[in-house]
Amino acid sequence: MTQRFLHLACYDMTEPRRLVAALKLARVYATGGQKSVHELFLTVAERITLMEDMSALMDMDTDRFMLLRLDPRSRVLTLGKAVQPADPDYFYVG
Repeated sequence: MTQRFLHLACYDMTEPRRLVAALKLARVYATGGQKSVHELFLTVAERITLMEDMSALMDMDTDRFMLLRLDPRSRVLTLGKAVQPADPDYFYVG
């Protein structure tokens, strides 16, 4: 089984058309998130593909994209009425 790692992806696009395209691309892989920040469980190959696809739609002078791999040993902290995240039995990517 291929190992997946939890990442946070965030972006800031200056043009609405590219913003929508970035949102659609992130949602292909996302398991959660809101607005311009998404949680993604990615294999190494998916991470490379995401980076290539995002680079292709960005204007490198004005747009920004960050993909941050989170440490699996980190403790999850929830505030207010938030529910602790739980991994589902499987992930559908596609």
